[in-house]
Amino acid sequence: MMRHVGSLVALAIGDALGAPLEGSRKPEAWLAEYRPGGRHFRKKGEFTDDTLQACAVAESLVFSNGFSKNDLVIKLSESYIVRPEWFGPTSALFFDLVRSGTVPHRAAQTVHRRNHGSRTNGSVMRGFPLALFYPAPEVYAVSLRCSAVTHFDPVAGHCSAFLNTMASDMIRGASRQRAFRHACSLCTEPEVHAMLGNYDQHRPEPSLDSVLCSHAALYSFMNAKSPQQAILSAVNLGGDADTVGACCGALAGAYWGLSPLPQRWRDGLEGYDRLVALAEQVWELRADRHG
Repeated sequence: MMRHVGSLVALAIGDALGAPLEGSRKPEAWLAEYRPGGRHFRKKGEFTDDTLQACAVAESLVFSNGFSKNDLVIKLSESYIVRPEWFGPTSALFFDLVRSGTVPHRAAQTVHRRNHGSRTNGSVMRGFPLALFYPAPEVYAVSLRCSAVTHFDPVAGHCSAFLNTMASDMIRGASRQRAFRHACSLCTEPEVHAMLGNYDQHRPEPSLDSVLCSHAALYSFMNAKSPQQAILSAVNLGGDADTVGACCGALAGAYWGLSPLPQRWRDGLEGYDRLVALAEQVWELRADRHG
């Protein structure tokens, strides 16, 4: 099934499919294939900072053989230098401050204060490689730490932890419902628990907000009968389509694995071989390898 590879590849597929719709209204015509365009004009099959940051997390896990805040800041900063214009309001200001000499924990607090909050979805979209490396419930606690590197608001961290717990369980063979129930049982943040735990009672809003983004991704995934349906339902919401698509894709790949993902999507995806190799490296070093 190669669920570990499927999760990272499908994250990038959702990102690349959603990129042309980023910041737009819900499209009138159903988008089902890669196409060029978007806010930062991209070629067909090119991903955004969602995948760029997820790869940085994966590379840091491999380099450090686990989560390392200091190394993660370095890896993410390197990815920011490549495409600073792609990054969202929380992450962009954070890395500008760090690069100018502010220590990371102070930078996160400063961003939170200056932006009047830091519950954006940047830490959610990048965190899924943690699900390859760590089993649940360990991944829940690590996800909170990983999110807090840049996003001072714990709400963003709990969103990341909820989805990562599901992905971790499904990669290791759990059913969709079992993974969902496990994430609900671990979630201690009232707003996140209320929204994600009752995903079917709310209409999806593809927002930059971490709770709304995570809900839209979860809603699209839980109601889908195939990875294609999940990912396309997510990106065709419009709005922050690349990030909702990436988060939904990571869940879909973790559940269905690599092989059900359409071959044409895999063939047309930027950096496909690198993504496969990176997922394999993280999986080879995973924390539960002796479990």
